[in-house]
Amino acid sequence: MLGIINIIKYKKLPLVFIILSSILYLIFAYDLARTDTLKLLLLYVGLFVFAYLVIKSSGFYFRILVFASVLFRFLFLFAIPNLSQDFYRFIWDGQMILSGLNPYLSTPDYQMELGALTNFPNQLELYHGMGSLSASNYTNYPPLNQLCFVIANLFPGHSILNSIVGMRILIIGADLGTLYFGKKLLEKLNIPSNRIFWYILNPFIIIELTGNLHFEGVMVFFFVWSLYLLHCRKWIISAIILACSISIKLIPLMFLPLFFKWFKKENGKLNLKKLIKFYLVVGGTLILFFIPFFSMEFITNYSKTIGLWFGNFEFNGSIYYLAREIGYAITGYNEIAIITKIFPLISLSIILYFSFFRATHTITELATSMLLALSCYLFLSTTVHPWYLTTLIILSIFTAYRYALIWSVVIILSYFAYADIDYTENLWVLALEYLIVFSVFIWEVVLKKKIIF
Repeated sequence: MLGIINIIKYKKLPLVFIILSSILYLIFAYDLARTDTLKLLLLYVGLFVFAYLVIKSSGFYFRILVFASVLFRFLFLFAIPNLSQDFYRFIWDGQMILSGLNPYLSTPDYQMELGALTNFPNQLELYHGMGSLSASNYTNYPPLNQLCFVIANLFPGHSILNSIVGMRILIIGADLGTLYFGKKLLEKLNIPSNRIFWYILNPFIIIELTGNLHFEGVMVFFFVWSLYLLHCRKWIISAIILACSISIKLIPLMFLPLFFKWFKKENGKLNLKKLIKFYLVVGGTLILFFIPFFSMEFITNYSKTIGLWFGNFEFNGSIYYLAREIGYAITGYNEIAIITKIFPLISLSIILYFSFFRATHTITELATSMLLALSCYLFLSTTVHPWYLTTLIILSIFTAYRYALIWSVVIILSYFAYADIDYTENLWVLALEYLIVFSVFIWEVVLKKKIIF
C-alpha cells in the first residue's frame, strides 16, 4: 500500500501520460475504422508520443512500466480487431480441429460447399468475415499456432467475441513472457534491462499483436526464451523452444544457418557434432508437431499455400516495387514471376554471407546478423504486412540499431491503402515510408559503420 502511495506521490507525471494513453487506446480499440486514415494516423502518432513520455518521465521505473504494459493490453480485451480480419480465419481453423477435421486439407470455400456443420459455431459469420482471399486458400498457419486457435475456442461460450478474448489472453501472456525472458537476457548481456520496454510499450506491438490478434507475439516469446537458454548454454532445450517458435510462425526458419558459428570448441574450431545435434533437435521437434496433420495431401496444400503467399501477392513492398516498375517500363508487364525467383536467391545469399563470414559468437552478434538478414529479406519482399516487423523490433533491442523502431512508427502509412474501396496503394505514401526507413538504415549501418559488410 505504501509503495502505491509513493508512486502516486512521486510519479504523477508518468501516471498522467498513462491516463492520456489509455484514453487514446480506448478510442483506437472501440471507435476507429481503418478507412478513417486521418483519425488512425493522429491516434497512432499520439500513442507513440505518449509512450515515449511514459518511459522517459518514469525514469524507467519498472513497476510503473509493467503496470502500463498490462493496462494498455487489457484495454483491448473486448474489442473486435479493426485493422485486420485474419482473426476470423484463426477461429475457423480452431473450430475445424474441434469438429474433428484437418484444417490443412480443405479451404473454407470447399467446406461451405459441403454445407454447414452442426458442431461448428458461427460458421457462416466466420466464412464471410475472413474475406474471399482467405476463404479460397488453404491455411498457412503452423501446428502450434493451430493449437492456440483451438485453446481460444475452448473459452466458455460460443460467440466470436469469446474466442477473441481467448486469443487475446494468450497473446498478452506471451508478451509478459517476452518481458520476463527479455529482461533476464539483457541483464545477462550487461545491457540495460529497461531496453525491453521499447518493445513491450511500443504502440505498434500493442496494437498489432494484442489489438489485431497477430500471433507473432507468441512466436517472439518462444524465440527470446530460446535465445536466453542458448546464452545459458542449454542448447538442447533451446533447440526445442526454437522449434516451438517456428511452429507458431515460420520466419525463424531463415535464422537456422546463422547458428553455424555459434557452436565453437575451446580451440575456436567449429563443433560440428553439437551443431548437427542442434539442427536435428529443431527438425525432430518440428516433425513431431506436424505429425498429427501429416499426409501427402497436406504437403501439397501447405507448400502450395506458402508459395502463393510469398510469390503472388503484393503489399507495402519497397525494392520489389522498384523492380516491378522497371519491368513494366521494359516489357510492359508485371514481371512478378521472374522477380520472385531472383529476389529469394539474393535473400538466401545474404543469409549465407552472415552465416559463414560474420561473427556470431555472442547473442548480440547473433541478433545483429538476424536483424540485418531479416531486414534485407523484407526489403526484397513482395508483401510486408505491418505485423511482419515484430521480429525486427525485438531483435533491435539486443543490438545497436534503432531503424526498426523508426519503421514501427512509419509503417502506419501502409494502412492508407484501406482508405480506397479497391485497396489501391498510394505509391507516393509508400515512397515516404521507405525514404524514412532507408535513410535511417543507411545512416546507422553504412555511415556510422556499426557493421562492416
